[in-house]
Amino acid sequence: MRQHLNIHQSFDDPSQRFFNAIGTDSYIRPHRHLLDPKAEDLIAIRGLFAMVAFKDDGEVCDVVRFGTEKYDGVAAGVEVAPGTWHTVIALTEGAVLLELKGGPFVPTAAKEPAPWAPEEGTPEGRRYFASLGKAVAGWRGKSGEESVLAA
Repeated sequence: MRQHLNIHQSFDDPSQRFFNAIGTDSYIRPHRHLLDPKAEDLIAIRGLFAMVAFKDDGEVCDVVRFGTEKYDGVAAGVEVAPGTWHTVIALTEGAVLLELKGGPFVPTAAKEPAPWAPEEGTPEGRRYFASLGKAVAGWRGKSGEESVLAA
């Protein structure tokens, strides 16, 4: 389940801001923001998340854990560059993040879905999400440290 709440006044605002509550079972199809190239800032308000970045062919190339102060050793948020294929996974129940992005919001160019990732709400999407969770759980960062996701 996923629910968002806009806190900006309109899609024309120069700063688009909203809260995004994401369930641990919520698959967000990997995508990028290249058609309307603006960086996206994701800041944890409650809970723990993983931002997963991909190469153009769909291979996982980075996993960044971020969360609130109760999770030692993780960042409070992450900035996603406009052309980066990515998704966000909630690792704890009741997880909420604040998304910040430059405006105005252009619905027809909001995000480009990854052609190699299945659509949300499909059996293929559920299988892909499960396999992605396994890949993230075993991720070792540049330091060679095992991800806290494996715990």
